[in-house]
Amino acid sequence: MLLAVGLCLFVLGSVWAPVDAQRAGTFKGSSDDPAIRYSTTALNNAVIDVNKRLQDGSVQLTFEGRSGFLRSALEALRIPVDSQLLVFSRTSLQGKRISEQNPRALFFNDRVALGWVRGGDVLEVAAHDESAGVVFYTLEQRADASNGPPQFKRAFECLGCHDSGNTLGVPGLLMFSTTRPEPSQFSGIPRHIDHGDPLRQRFGSWFVTGSAGSAQHRGNEAAALDARTNRELVSVEGLFDADGYPALSSDIVAHLVLTHQAGMTNLLTRAGWEARAADPSLHPLLTPDPGMEGRIVMMMSGIASEVVDYLLFIDEAKLTDRVRGGSGFAERFSTSGPRDRRGRSLYELDLNRRLMKYPCSYLIYSPAFDALPPLAKSPIYKRMWEVLSGQEQAPQYRSALSLADRQSIVEILRDTKKDLPRYFQNVTR
Repeated sequence: MLLAVGLCLFVLGSVWAPVDAQRAGTFKGSSDDPAIRYSTTALNNAVIDVNKRLQDGSVQLTFEGRSGFLRSALEALRIPVDSQLLVFSRTSLQGKRISEQNPRALFFNDRVALGWVRGGDVLEVAAHDESAGVVFYTLEQRADASNGPPQFKRAFECLGCHDSGNTLGVPGLLMFSTTRPEPSQFSGIPRHIDHGDPLRQRFGSWFVTGSAGSAQHRGNEAAALDARTNRELVSVEGLFDADGYPALSSDIVAHLVLTHQAGMTNLLTRAGWEARAADPSLHPLLTPDPGMEGRIVMMMSGIASEVVDYLLFIDEAKLTDRVRGGSGFAERFSTSGPRDRRGRSLYELDLNRRLMKYPCSYLIYSPAFDALPPLAKSPIYKRMWEVLSGQEQAPQYRSALSLADRQSIVEILRDTKKDLPRYFQNVTR
């Protein structure tokens, strides 16, 4: 049975397994468009910065036993250990090394994610670049890999899986919930998920620590837990040999955050690529026709609506019971990010009825959002204001965002987002 081609940071579908396309539209252009130049454009992301520091000696990576470069790579990329997630689906290039007894570990912050397989050949890294979208890298897991300092090397092979309908047609991130395989199967069947999917459909082939209260999910369907009446885990201790793993958690709150982040990352990349591909000024050989400007405006308005709906969690599946982690991820994450004059932050978590206390994505602060072309950013801000000011009267917006929610989001943005349009100073209603 053939495995899907390419290095895969997140759980990936095999070539024989059907996957669900994401609900949003997809980019139909080319990554080689002269306005995009994905493979050759200058990059600005966390890995580029670390590579420079490795080269000048201000950062060093240390090879440690079965972990290899894992711990020092996490430190260099400023990825917290409490973000660790553990997946035992075998649908990846290093799948032969992944099992319930040797799960793959994923770690992330709001700029970069890293995948580690114990005994694997490489560390796998995905960085959210300022303009290129998600860029993939690998780091050889060998202490003697080269004479000079180790370097993260760009990995185009990853696009075999990470540039598809599930990533909106741009290089992006993937999150899957995978069925438990039959005895004769190498792996189960993956289903793409985002924050619109209820918990009962999430976490298949993942270990999950923490509590979802009375809500059910598909995590922890592992042989070591089959005899238990309750699959809820405080820790993964005792389920497998933990040598090399920096933590014993696979925190449910980190799962929820990463699921949102993957979808938001892909939408921001798609919006930026669509704007650049459509901008006549970036295509000097193109002869525009009289109706082109109007069509571009309509297209970008539609894309802006998709971005804003996700950014403001309009279609988020509501939590039906209190969710609690145990790794410290939730507490640390909630203290992150810029704060307004009243001490409020878009990083604050709710975890009782929804993910965020103030339902506006923290990725609005990302370099990728800031670098959006005006053709994308202007309609996104315009649509945000229509929703947050109460001009948009559709029922789904009223039910998803209370007046207090909308007022709080606007007030936080006024104090923390430097390029916020002046019309956000008006009063919401």
